[in-house]
Amino acid sequence: MQQRKIWLVAIVATWMSGCGYNTMVELHEHVDAAWAQVENQLQRRNDLIPNLVEVTKGYAKHEQEIFQRVADARARLLGANTREEKIEAANELNSALARLLAIAERYPDLKANEQFARLSDELAGTENRIATERRRYNEAVREYNAYIKKIPQRFIAAAFGFEEEKYFEAERGAEAVPKVQF
Repeated sequence: MQQRKIWLVAIVATWMSGCGYNTMVELHEHVDAAWAQVENQLQRRNDLIPNLVEVTKGYAKHEQEIFQRVADARARLLGANTREEKIEAANELNSALARLLAIAERYPDLKANEQFARLSDELAGTENRIATERRRYNEAVREYNAYIKKIPQRFIAAAFGFEEEKYFEAERGAEAVPKVQF
C-alpha cells in the first residue's frame, strides 16, 4: 500500500511538472511584478502632484475647480484597493493633470518659474515611466492570458483557479485633447 502511494505521488508530480502549472505560476508572478512597477510610478506621480499644484495655485488662484479635480482624483487613486479601481482612478488623474498643464500654458510667468518648470519636467518624466510600465504590464497580461486560454492549460488553469487578468487600458475619450475655457 505504501509503495502504491509513492508511485502515485511520483506519477502525479511528473504529470504536474509537464502540465503547465509551473509556467502559469511564473507568468502570473510576472504580471504581479509588472503591476508593482506600475504602482511604483503612480506613487511617484502622486508624490509630485501636491508640489506642482501649490506652485500653480500661486499663479492661477481663480482655477480652484481644476485643483479640486486633481486633489479628488489623487485621493481616489490613493484609496483604490483593486487593480480595476486603481486603473480607473489613474485614468481620471491623467485627465485632471492634462487640464492642469493646459492651464499652465495660459500663464507665461508660471511657465517661466524655475520650480514649476522642474516639477513639470519631473511629472513629464514620470508620465513616460508610467506609460512604459503600463506597456510592460499589458505585455505580461497578454502573455499570461494567452497561455491560460490554450488547451490543455485552460483545464489546468480552471482547476487551480488561474483567472484572466485585466489590461490597463485608457478610458474612453482619452484621445481627445482637453478643453480649457476661461
